[in-house]
Amino acid sequence: MAGLAIRLIPETLRSLAFGSIGAAYMGVGTAFTRPIRIIHIQNLTDVQVIISFDGVNDHLVLPRNGYLLLDVTANKTREQGYYIAEGTRVYAKEDSSSPTAGGVYLTAFAGVQ
Repeated sequence: MAGLAIRLIPETLRSLAFGSIGAAYMGVGTAFTRPIRIIHIQNLTDVQVIISFDGVNDHLVLPRNGYLLLDVTANKTREQGYYIAEGTRVYAKEDSSSPTAGGVYLTAFAGVQ
């Protein structure tokens, strides 16, 4: 069983300040350096934002002061479950108006043996 043990390792916090959020997608920090098991995205701006996992297509909407928490591999070993691929970058843009405060923050966790 010891070979199946997984340590949860946080990646560096990523952020995108309100002044950089506009009508076009901007990256929220850098791309992931490992396959991601858990992702937490917080929209701490004063407006609704749209999130994309490819920088082209709209994937989800986060209301102001809202968040998304995805645990994509709950109760799985390292070889099981789904992951957000290494190299994936998350993007944000305004929905209908520009934010005047806050930012979008992204916390990600990888599982390693």
